[in-house]
Amino acid sequence: MQAKQWTVQIYISEDDGDERTQARAVLYARDSKWHESVGVARRNPGDRPVPEIGDELAAGRALMDLADKLIGDAVDDVARLGGPIDAR
Repeated sequence: MQAKQWTVQIYISEDDGDERTQARAVLYARDSKWHESVGVARRNPGDRPVPEIGDELAAGRALMDLADKLIGDAVDDVARLGGPIDAR
């Protein structure tokens, strides 16, 4: 069995007022960039700033979008190859 390695790098940036956090998740596979997704988190102005929460939310949202893209790839591949798939 051949081992494969996929790498996801997450880049997080926050605005100066710590009100908006953006995470960019990039999936590298087969030695090239394959997919890229972005997630955003916004802090309610009435809440105290806790940057870790924004990081977690933004990164989680970017990873969820990345997962949706991968499942979409699989569904498209199976449809192209003519077989049924359960894309739960």
